[in-house]
Amino acid sequence: MKAILALADGRVFHGQSIGAVGETFGEVVFNTSMSGYQEILTDPSYHGEIVTMTYPQIGNCGVNTEDVESDKPHLAGFVVKEICEFPSNWRSEISLNEYLQQNNIVGIQGIDTRALVKHIRDHGAQTGVISTVDLDVDSLVAKARQAPGLVGRDLVKEVTTAESYTWTQGVWDLEKGYTELIEPARFHVVVYDFGIKRNILRNLVSSGCRVTVVPASTSASEVLALNPDGVFLSNGPGDPEPITYAQENIRQLLGKVPLFGICLGHQLLAIALGGSTYKLKFGHRGGNQPVQRDENKRVEITSQNHGFAVDAKSLESASIISHLNLNDNTVEGLCHSCFPAFSVQYHPEASPGPHDAHYLFDRFIGLMEDFKKNKN
Repeated sequence: MKAILALADGRVFHGQSIGAVGETFGEVVFNTSMSGYQEILTDPSYHGEIVTMTYPQIGNCGVNTEDVESDKPHLAGFVVKEICEFPSNWRSEISLNEYLQQNNIVGIQGIDTRALVKHIRDHGAQTGVISTVDLDVDSLVAKARQAPGLVGRDLVKEVTTAESYTWTQGVWDLEKGYTELIEPARFHVVVYDFGIKRNILRNLVSSGCRVTVVPASTSASEVLALNPDGVFLSNGPGDPEPITYAQENIRQLLGKVPLFGICLGHQLLAIALGGSTYKLKFGHRGGNQPVQRDENKRVEITSQNHGFAVDAKSLESASIISHLNLNDNTVEGLCHSCFPAFSVQYHPEASPGPHDAHYLFDRFIGLMEDFKKNKN
């Protein structure tokens, strides 16, 4: 079946349908990872985006129910050069195409993904539409121009959990599968779900934490009533600026409990500390972003997925830039000179990796240990 991808600036790509039949809108972005398509599909941070994979053949390992990052795919659409119809992996349960169909994800294959990525790099990420039902180019371009963008929209409320829950699953073990929380836990961590990835929760559990996940709108007083040793600010989709309720809750938690933020959580912490954010031209999405750690000048290869960044010039003197992106010098990490709080823009828990920054979970444990000692 034919399919068309049309961008708001008029660029059009003709290909073949994969996944569900229909029409979908979203900001067209690209990810440079060679593996991990299943984790990308189920990462809530991609909510509202049409994701293009730069690696030419996607789906070789099929899909299994164990490696998902949430309960369903969250992206708006999927673009690949070629989808693999006959996966080969001992853990595969169904093909990628079947998975897309089951979850009503509209996609397209057979286009020149190199040309699309070069166009996005030159002209910026923009709204687009994939359609298998409307093949009129002018109609699709007009629809893309009318569709809402990401700036100014609160996408967190569309992906956060409806109610609190406890998480006990630890990281994957080749022989045993996913491990479980070993009681008694050393610390109790409350996690704000702005679009949480499960592997973050698994790493917290494997670090010795009892984990309680709460909705994004949970008040600071409700969180403190749970008597946490630390609070985690999760990743999530879209623009951090309109998430004012989260920013205010973070302000009220500063100094009262250790804070650790990743991705959107990093941006929200920066805003709560008086900073601001801006939209990147085409964002950082992939598993090979070089980041330099200021304290020892070591370079970490990191996994990233974000379209907004913290404005370094907006930060107050007490907010210290701890990590920088070596490709474009954007802010990749923060810590504070007074409050027990730190954050990073990238994903130290990434599965598949890299795992260069896994030490950050140990840093959070150390921060909670020190805070507990000083409090007592």
